[in-house]
Order: sequence, then C-alpha cells, then structure tokens
Amino acid sequence: MPGVRAKTDKTNRQVQLIHLGKPSAAEHPTGKPGIEVPFSRPFLKWAGGKTQLLPELVKYYPTVSVNRYFEPFLGSGAVFFHFKAMVNPKSAFLWDNNLELIQTFQAVRDDVEGVIELLREHESAHSKDHFLKIRRIRVKKETKSSAIAARLIYLNKTCFNGLYRVNSRGEFNVPIGNYLKPNILNEDGLRKASTQLAGAAIADKDFRMVLCDAEAGDFVYFDPPYHPRSETAYFTSYTRDSFGEKDQRELAEVYRALDKKGCMLVLSNSDTNLVRQLYKDFKEVKVSARRNINSRADRRGPIKERLVVNNRLLEACRGRG
Repeated sequence: MPGVRAKTDKTNRQVQLIHLGKPSAAEHPTGKPGIEVPFSRPFLKWAGGKTQLLPELVKYYPTVSVNRYFEPFLGSGAVFFHFKAMVNPKSAFLWDNNLELIQTFQAVRDDVEGVIELLREHESAHSKDHFLKIRRIRVKKETKSSAIAARLIYLNKTCFNGLYRVNSRGEFNVPIGNYLKPNILNEDGLRKASTQLAGAAIADKDFRMVLCDAEAGDFVYFDPPYHPRSETAYFTSYTRDSFGEKDQRELAEVYRALDKKGCMLVLSNSDTNLVRQLYKDFKEVKVSARRNINSRADRRGPIKERLVVNNRLLEACRGRG
C-alpha cells in the first residue's frame, strides 16, 4: 500500500515536532513506516483492535487543525495513540462503558510507576495458580486504580488469546493462555502511553453522551461492538451489557445528529446488510482485517469490514493523497 503523506506545511511541522528518533518495530507495528510517524503501541490486546486498519484509517485523518478528538468506544486505544502522533489534537475525550478498562487507562495516565511496580510483582509470581488467584479477585470501590490496572493488564497478557470476557455477574472468566514466556511488563511502552494520555479526559460514559459534548469541527471516531455477521457471531461479554440491533440503530442516529452539527466523523463496523442500510447516506469504504480472537483457529483470518465517513471529514482530508 503506498504511503499517505500530508501535503500541508503545518502537518509536516507537526510530524517533525513529534519525531521520536529512529522508529522501532513496536512503534511501527503496521510495518508501514511510510504512512506513519512513531507512536505508542497499545498496551492491551483487545477484541477488534484497530492496529491493522491504521493504513486505511489514516487516509481519513484531517489535514486541518483539530481542537478536540472524541472516541466513545476506547478499547485498546490504538486509533487514539496513532491519531495523537499524526494529527496532535489539542484535547482528547476517551470513553468506554467498561469501567475497569477506563480505570486502567486512568491509572496508566496518572500513576504509571505504581502500575509498573505491581506488574513486576505479577510477572515474578506468574503461574497458573497465581493467574487463578488474581482472576478470582473482585474489584471493589476502594481498590486502588494502580491495582485495578495491573490486574487487568496481567490477565490480558496471560489469558487465552488476550480476550476480555466477563459473565453476567461481572466476573472475568477467560482461562489461562498457553504461553511459555508471556510479555507481562513492557515498562517503556507503558511510560510512552502515559505520556500520550497526559491531559486526556478519560471517563466511563455512554456513547450517546457525545451528542451533548461534541461540537462543530470536532473529530469523532466510533468503533462499536460490531454487528454480527451471523446469528451465532455475537460477542456480548465485553461488559455485562450486550450491544444489540437497537444499540446499532441508536448509534446511527447519533452519527446522523453529529453530522448535522458539523462534526468530522468516521465509524468502523462489520460489512452487514444492517450496517449498509443504516449508513447508506454516507461514504462507505470496504476494508479487510484479520481477526484472531476466535477460539477456533480455522475461523480466524481476513474478514470484511466497513468504514463510514461523512462529507465534513472528506472535505477536511483533501490535502491527503
């Protein structure tokens, strides 16, 4: 895929300002250094993570200045970290309805050394018994945010396939993965992520609240739980609440309302009849990504997905080519 270059002097100056030296493989995880500057790789593996789609998403990063960036379905934060490096918005609002995930991001932002210290302990004690002990722990209101973050990161790095899943009682129930030497602690990556998260407003909020906060000229990226491609494809255990067709339709209404407000919008979702119908009035781009979360190896591989982009954003991307 050819490199995508910003053709404005302002964007070139931004790239120079955020240049971090010789890029490493971790800083260029897509293997496409021609389309990106070094950026913080996500510190979590997450179902539906967007690192693979960055070569497509970067085509829809505006060349104009962005005051505020909103991401109501944060997940691993891959797009935020990349957008931060490429566009450098003046402020960012990162939301998710997974409270432990949000507390983890807050802790990495505010107390990364505390998180690292606790992860060292988990790394030293790692075994199947330790994994099961940590998995049984129930997070309480008085639990320190650094402990919540270290627990989630540890489980994420050592559980099967890096999957996050809870049952109806909110209990993490993914089995331990078959890893000889899991990469539990990446101190450099966590510190870089903390630097990039500094100043970001990170909150446990519903996506519908973006209607109250986003204004004309703001950039909003939606990465909701995908609409299933089959009746058995639902992934509903990301939190205790499912994300069904009613939510998909309400999200499309939010998208249309923000479009009328004058926001710059891009949304990713599966390539299904419902998604095509909901966003038929907007530009839709077919993309493909390899998904490795499925428990059956024969069902992992490239799947079709869609990006939905509004006209306001297309106008703001005219300087890219």
